[in-house]
Amino acid sequence: MASRELSRSVWRAFGSLGSRSRPQCERTAQRAQMCIHPRSSRCISSTVARTAEVAEETQEPFSAAPEIDFDNEDGGATGGRKGGKNILRTLRVVPASPSYFSAKPTFTDDFLSLSALLRKVATLPTIPPAEAPKVAWKTIDQYRIMTNEPVKTQRFHKMLHILRRLNCIHPALMPDEVVQAMLRYKKANQPGDVKPKPGIIDELGRAKGVGRRKTSSAVAWLVEGEGEVIINGKSLSQFFGRLHHRESAVWALKATQRLDKYNLFALVQGGGSTGQAEALTLAVAKALLVHEPALKPALRRAGCVTRDPRKVERKKPGHVKARKMPTWVKR
Repeated sequence: MASRELSRSVWRAFGSLGSRSRPQCERTAQRAQMCIHPRSSRCISSTVARTAEVAEETQEPFSAAPEIDFDNEDGGATGGRKGGKNILRTLRVVPASPSYFSAKPTFTDDFLSLSALLRKVATLPTIPPAEAPKVAWKTIDQYRIMTNEPVKTQRFHKMLHILRRLNCIHPALMPDEVVQAMLRYKKANQPGDVKPKPGIIDELGRAKGVGRRKTSSAVAWLVEGEGEVIINGKSLSQFFGRLHHRESAVWALKATQRLDKYNLFALVQGGGSTGQAEALTLAVAKALLVHEPALKPALRRAGCVTRDPRKVERKKPGHVKARKMPTWVKR
């Protein structure tokens, strides 16, 4: 028993010595030794040891390309087919337009060029827009097809505003560059290009006029006389029963006070009485202009040479506008 207790005390003392903390210097020395001489794991191989075979690689000889002489136009030391400056051009393609990388390069170039042109000629005298030459500009759809770009309506109207301002320059002082710049935005057919054939007076002293209204058409012959009116072989009162239709048929003569100076012979067809009377109004006005071209302003004020004579309000005796009934009245 005594020997067992002695051996246990010895083992306890040995264990207490092993669990004591080592000095810091010893730990640092061991770590430094491990970093200098790391432990390497050894591999066990069953093959016979042999020396390593090293294959020597040989590099192929190469020669650097000659330097590019950009100052020499003929190529010189470059040795190439193209000159130095030509080679410089092929290195990077430079866009012709500064707005090439924008969403709408063509429209942007057009707008900037017109703006610069307007600033250049802004000091020239102008005329009122009403007196400026009439120009039919291209529509936005035609401009989109021409440029193949989705131009917005608001931006297109800004460009049209510049074009109208350029068109107001005095015709005597209009520069040639402005005229050439505006040709790009004009339609192929302009208002002044299509001119009606001048009316003539035949050997019998008659002037012919043609008028249309809705599905009605009228042909009128006007000759100097005493104020007789024959329509389709009938008198004016026999052909038109209503007073309003009679006045519409000879309104061009009445507005110019020429009722007792010309005889009227007319042929009408198609439509109703109102359409025939208004078609006859335009036909008589055209025939009267052949005899007296100076009456055009008076006929225009009277509404005889417009496409729709009803657009001009005329006060005629016996013509009372019907009052519109309220919607709540039971009919």
